[in-house]
Amino acid sequence: MFSSPEEALKYTVDQKVKMVDLRFVDLVGRWHHVTLPVSNFSEDTFKNGVAFDSSSIPGFKSISSDDMVLMPDSITGRIDSFWSEKTMAFICDVHEAISLKPFTHDPRSVLKKAEAYLAKLGIADGCRFSPEFEFYIFDQVKFINSANQASYSIAAEEMNWRFNDGDEAGSGFRIQHQTGYHAMPPRDRLFEIRTQIVSLMIENGIEVKYHHHEVGSAGQVEIEVLFSEPLEAADNGMLVKYIAQMTAQRNGKTVTFMPKPLNNHAGSGMHFHQFLHKGGKSLFYQKGEYSNLSSLAINYIGGLLHHTPAVMAFTNPSTNSYKRLVPGFEAPTKIFFGLANRSAAIRIPNYDDNEYLKRMEFRPGDGAGNIYLMIAAQLIAGLDGIVKKINPTDYNYGPIDENVTKLLQAEQDKIKSVPKSPEEALEALDKDREFLTSTGVFTDDLIDTWIDYKLEKEYKQMRDKPHPFEFELYFDL
Repeated sequence: MFSSPEEALKYTVDQKVKMVDLRFVDLVGRWHHVTLPVSNFSEDTFKNGVAFDSSSIPGFKSISSDDMVLMPDSITGRIDSFWSEKTMAFICDVHEAISLKPFTHDPRSVLKKAEAYLAKLGIADGCRFSPEFEFYIFDQVKFINSANQASYSIAAEEMNWRFNDGDEAGSGFRIQHQTGYHAMPPRDRLFEIRTQIVSLMIENGIEVKYHHHEVGSAGQVEIEVLFSEPLEAADNGMLVKYIAQMTAQRNGKTVTFMPKPLNNHAGSGMHFHQFLHKGGKSLFYQKGEYSNLSSLAINYIGGLLHHTPAVMAFTNPSTNSYKRLVPGFEAPTKIFFGLANRSAAIRIPNYDDNEYLKRMEFRPGDGAGNIYLMIAAQLIAGLDGIVKKINPTDYNYGPIDENVTKLLQAEQDKIKSVPKSPEEALEALDKDREFLTSTGVFTDDLIDTWIDYKLEKEYKQMRDKPHPFEFELYFDL
């Protein structure tokens, strides 16, 4: 919003701003914040930052290490849409307190290094990303995890099992199981809240393509945004989640970007459309080749497919992620690319087939990841394919234009599968980390911390807890 700290400071005075909110993302992908009275906001805030205890932030420093400082990025400044007192919010980078150098575990700084690496290669002016935001809107969610109890329950006005007696007003207009795609009111009961979310996104400078009901019949929706450069796309991604969550709360509802909150219902992904550009045109377009893809695009696709298992440690980092990646729900389970193929890990859309917007879509990802690391890992993997001239056909990564789930099993077995668990993805990342670390974008310490955190704080704890379904299977044996 602002071109300089001076402009931001002037705005806070002219607009009588009361509070300044500084926001930063932890390694896992959650926002944290600290709020300053405007009287304590000055040029020094931009120059020297605001100190905080990094030992309390997931994936950051240990308790014996130095403090960190938050360095607000003036271009991200905007008035918060929800607070009663007029509050200016900034997204911050995390720097070392003494040296003021970017912290190597700061996800936003990692993505900045990825952008710098692309610029250093000199092959493009930039790379543009457009995430798809799929999520569920529920009325109420309850979950319990204790020594003697483990359960969750979900209530949503669109659930087709909610009304058993049939006397609820409007209950005749239900979305039947897995038929919610582009549903029309009165079956689509979430149009108004989606419109509120999108209106606030636009108000906050996010360009929106459209919004609609998704396949899931229990409140699944989707919002697509227009293309932007990697850092802006990631910043906007955090803001989209915040706006969706806060708007839902205002309406007495709640949202989740969990990949698979409901058994046997459509999962929610976060697909990333992307292309390199130069001189205002897509470098992925070359008329006359397969799907009008340039050789540079083919190599970018080759690199991303070749490193997909490792990349998925960031794009699909949760235990819940792999409950979505199963056949029958338009989620990719095989590593290949194809034209308009929704069973592919990389789909080439057959629309916008022109020199300005030619792109590819990476489909495995979901909303449980850290969007800064997700975009950085994809970009570096694709660039590795260009540098090493990786041809996807050499590795049996396609192109395949038919639904692979319809192929004979023997043919399916010839195509490499995506990881089937977070442990598989982390193992792939551990073995295939060089493409990330050799560029200087990711450090070994960051990757080690990511692997250790996911294994120790999430996966092993999940594995060791008794599951309610185990009682159904084994209690009476």
